[in-house]
Amino acid sequence: MDVLSDVLRAVRLSGAIFFDLRAGEPFAAETPDMSIVGQNLVPGADQVIPFHILLRGSCWVESSRGTDEPVPFNEGDIVFYPHGHGHVFATRPGDRMPPNLDHYRRNSGQMLPIQMNLSEQGAPVLRFICGYLACDAAPFNPLLESLPNQVIARRPASGNHIEVDLIHAAVEESETHRAGGEAILSRLSELLFVRVLRRYIDDLPENSDGWLAGLRDPNIGRALQLIHGEPTRAWSLDDLARESGMSRAVFAERFAKCVDETPMRYLAKWRMQLATHLLADSRMSVEAIAAEVGYQSEASFNRAFKNIVGTPPGNWRRAQAGGR
Repeated sequence: MDVLSDVLRAVRLSGAIFFDLRAGEPFAAETPDMSIVGQNLVPGADQVIPFHILLRGSCWVESSRGTDEPVPFNEGDIVFYPHGHGHVFATRPGDRMPPNLDHYRRNSGQMLPIQMNLSEQGAPVLRFICGYLACDAAPFNPLLESLPNQVIARRPASGNHIEVDLIHAAVEESETHRAGGEAILSRLSELLFVRVLRRYIDDLPENSDGWLAGLRDPNIGRALQLIHGEPTRAWSLDDLARESGMSRAVFAERFAKCVDETPMRYLAKWRMQLATHLLADSRMSVEAIAAEVGYQSEASFNRAFKNIVGTPPGNWRRAQAGGR
């Protein structure tokens, strides 16, 4: 079982909207917090993840909240903001330009990528591709919960990220408006995110904590494979410890340290993530969904769902239907 792929499928990661932005110097531009503009970009999305690729030039990037030091952002670099926090790009650290919120929406029939030229005069010296991914955050997205506010993938010492080259080519091709261009951009952005995640996991320091570090740990990674491979099985703590090659006490302690959840709580939360999809996307009864995600009775499922999601499954389903 590929746990990362399983989570990415379950949280319904999808590429959304793109901007092709060109600018001169001096330059400053702020991307607002996705809590402000995310619904304009991807209506109905639980979580919107902005990312940026610098195709030409160099600048600085920093949190718009002023909580982090500016870091250099150079040609070929990629940055993701998993929690949708606002951020600023500037050729001079500390410069600010309030965002124009009208830019953060797609007009009906508008082709992607949306072209923007912020050069007042002369040829642009910076070029960004700005994209946005949508995914589910609730009731349980262990991937998002384990990521920092900012993830930067530096350009390799030789060549470029292959996905950057492909996205660049797709953006250039989009000027001819060939059929399928938007789908290509969407899929490439999802691939880019996964590849950046893999690099991030590989670069984690030894003895790191967190869900992503747990994937790399032979014993905890094995437990996660078991849970995701058979989420409906009546797992016990003893079963998972034995299958993971550890004693019960050591396993429980290490799992909680790595994943920040007890094994049984993690299993229950993952089952609820699967259950919300069935409630939203199928006409199965609550009783049938309870059995489908590993509960022996509807009553026990209702209790677990309310405990984790905060509302009974029937109420949650009706709220989702009303939202649609």
